[in-house]
Amino acid sequence: MTAPGGARREGAEEAARPFAFLRSNARPPKPRHRGLTEIRGPYYSPMGARYLADVLETMGAYVDSLKFAGGSFTLFPRPRLVELIELCHRHQVTVSTGGYLERVVTQGADAVDRYVRECRDLGFDTIEVSAGFISLPADDWLRLVERVRQAGLEAKPEVGIQFGAGGATRAEELEQEGTRDVEWAIAMARRFLDAGAPLIMIESEGITENVKVWRTDVAARIIAALGVEHVMFEAADPEVFAWYVKHYGPEVNLFVDHSQIVQLECLREGIWGTADLWGRVVTYPG
Repeated sequence: MTAPGGARREGAEEAARPFAFLRSNARPPKPRHRGLTEIRGPYYSPMGARYLADVLETMGAYVDSLKFAGGSFTLFPRPRLVELIELCHRHQVTVSTGGYLERVVTQGADAVDRYVRECRDLGFDTIEVSAGFISLPADDWLRLVERVRQAGLEAKPEVGIQFGAGGATRAEELEQEGTRDVEWAIAMARRFLDAGAPLIMIESEGITENVKVWRTDVAARIIAALGVEHVMFEAADPEVFAWYVKHYGPEVNLFVDHSQIVQLECLREGIWGTADLWGRVVTYPG
């Protein structure tokens, strides 16, 4: 369906949108492979099925995946966790564990195997493979990716330049930890992509989070080396995700808080924005 003004609307939910005569940027239908939006699930606030249903019934067309944070899924009664996962699937939203695997690794290989099986049995689609708090040899990291893939789940490795990233560590502490060279992060990401991982999560700490000055040069080098379609940037701050959309367009893959879905989609579709973005985010419907 093509609306007046050239904006293409895809799918039943899109066709049902009001004001179809107004032009906005065309967005590919789900399942998308670019312009992905992953949202944070329960962590800073609880989230039950009624809450999530409201979110997805209104904005589910713009959500591609939901990511748990900080191992929060281990706190749920099993039936309620399965309920949330199945609710996501009904809205074509995949579900990720977030980076909890690095906590599990510290408990040994048997715990890792049981964790992966449990994630599969519960209905998770993706296991994020991160090592922000631990020092893990590269080959071990790759073996974890392969173990996840062998279980029939998608592995999403997370790389970054900041030692000790995660858990809202204060900027002063992270500064003392120091950072890795960006070329190391790029090299690891390439190995993960070669191993079959479809997408790499880029840790925001050390780049745009808990730093005195944003390291936009790091984001630029990662995109230049890997391609914008192969990376997803953590951007749970409006100024940060607006910067990514401004510089890399509406099809950059972003992870935001679930409270920010509407604001981000308004930017992606070019229907609203801050003064430096208002009316400037466009796509070419060729």
